[in-house]
Amino acid sequence: MALSGTRRRTAYLFVVPAFLLYSIFVVYPLFTGLTYSVFEWKGTLRSTFVGLSNYSHLFTEVFRNELLAALGHNFLLLAGTILVQNTLGLAFAVALFAVRRGKRALQTMFALPYLVNPLVIGYLWTLLLSPTFGPVNSLLRGAGLESLAMPWLGDPNTALLTVILINTWQWVGFPMLLFSAALGGIPPEYSEAARTDGASSWRVFWHITLPLLRPAMATVTILSFIGSMNAFALIYALGGSNGAPAGATDVLGLLFYRTAFASGDVNAIGTSSALAVFMFAFIFGSTLVLQRVLRSRS
Repeated sequence: MALSGTRRRTAYLFVVPAFLLYSIFVVYPLFTGLTYSVFEWKGTLRSTFVGLSNYSHLFTEVFRNELLAALGHNFLLLAGTILVQNTLGLAFAVALFAVRRGKRALQTMFALPYLVNPLVIGYLWTLLLSPTFGPVNSLLRGAGLESLAMPWLGDPNTALLTVILINTWQWVGFPMLLFSAALGGIPPEYSEAARTDGASSWRVFWHITLPLLRPAMATVTILSFIGSMNAFALIYALGGSNGAPAGATDVLGLLFYRTAFASGDVNAIGTSSALAVFMFAFIFGSTLVLQRVLRSRS
C-alpha cells in the first residue's frame, strides 16, 4: 500500500508541472479569448457585452470574402501537403527502409530542415527565389531553361504552389520518420510469405505493407490537417502579412494577424478574438470528425 502511494505521488510529481504549463499557456488563453470575443472593445479597454455580435461581424460582406478566401488557401495547402509532402515522406521511408548503411545519416539529413524555425526557412527561400539575384533562377538561365526562370513568389499563379513546395522541403522528414517507425513495426514474415507465393515487390507493398500503414497514415493526415490550418510563420516570411502577391497566399493565420494588429479597428481585440475562437472550434471539430473517420477505416 505504501509502495502504491509512493508511485502515485511520483506520478503527480511528473504530471503536475506539465499540467500547470498546459493550463497557463493553453487553457487560460483559450478561455480568455472566448471571454474577449463576447465583449466590445475600445482599444485595450473592455466595453459592453455584445454576445455574438463579433462573430456575426466575421461574416459580413467584406470580412466574409477575406475569411472564405483564406480558408480556401488553407485547404489548398492541406491538399498539397497530403499529395506532395506525405507521398514523398512515404516514398523516402520505404526507400530508406531497404538501406543497410548510412540510414541514420540520411534520416537525419531529411529531418534537419523541420528543426529550423519556419521564419528562417521563409527568409532563406525568399533570397534563393529572388527574380533578380536568386541562385535558383540563375541556375535555370545557365542551364538554358529561360522559360522556367520566373518570379516564383511574385506571380499569383505560382505563389501558393511555391509555398507548398517549400513547406514540403521543410517538413517531409516528419512523415518520413513516422512512416519509418511504422514500417519497422510490420512483421517481416508477412512479406516473406507473400514473396514465397510469387508476389512481386509492388504487390507486396500494395496489398500488405500499405494496408498495415493505415494507422500511421491516419496520424500523419490528422497532423497535416492541424498544421495546414494553423499555418502562419512560413507564409508570413514568404509573402508578408497580406499574403502577397494580391492575397494569393493569404491564410487564416495571416487574417488573424491583420485583424488583431494591423486593421486599425477600435474593436480589434473583440473581432480577432472571435476569429481565434472560430479557428479553434473549426480545427478542433474537424479534427475529431477526421479522426473518427480515419480510425474507422484503419
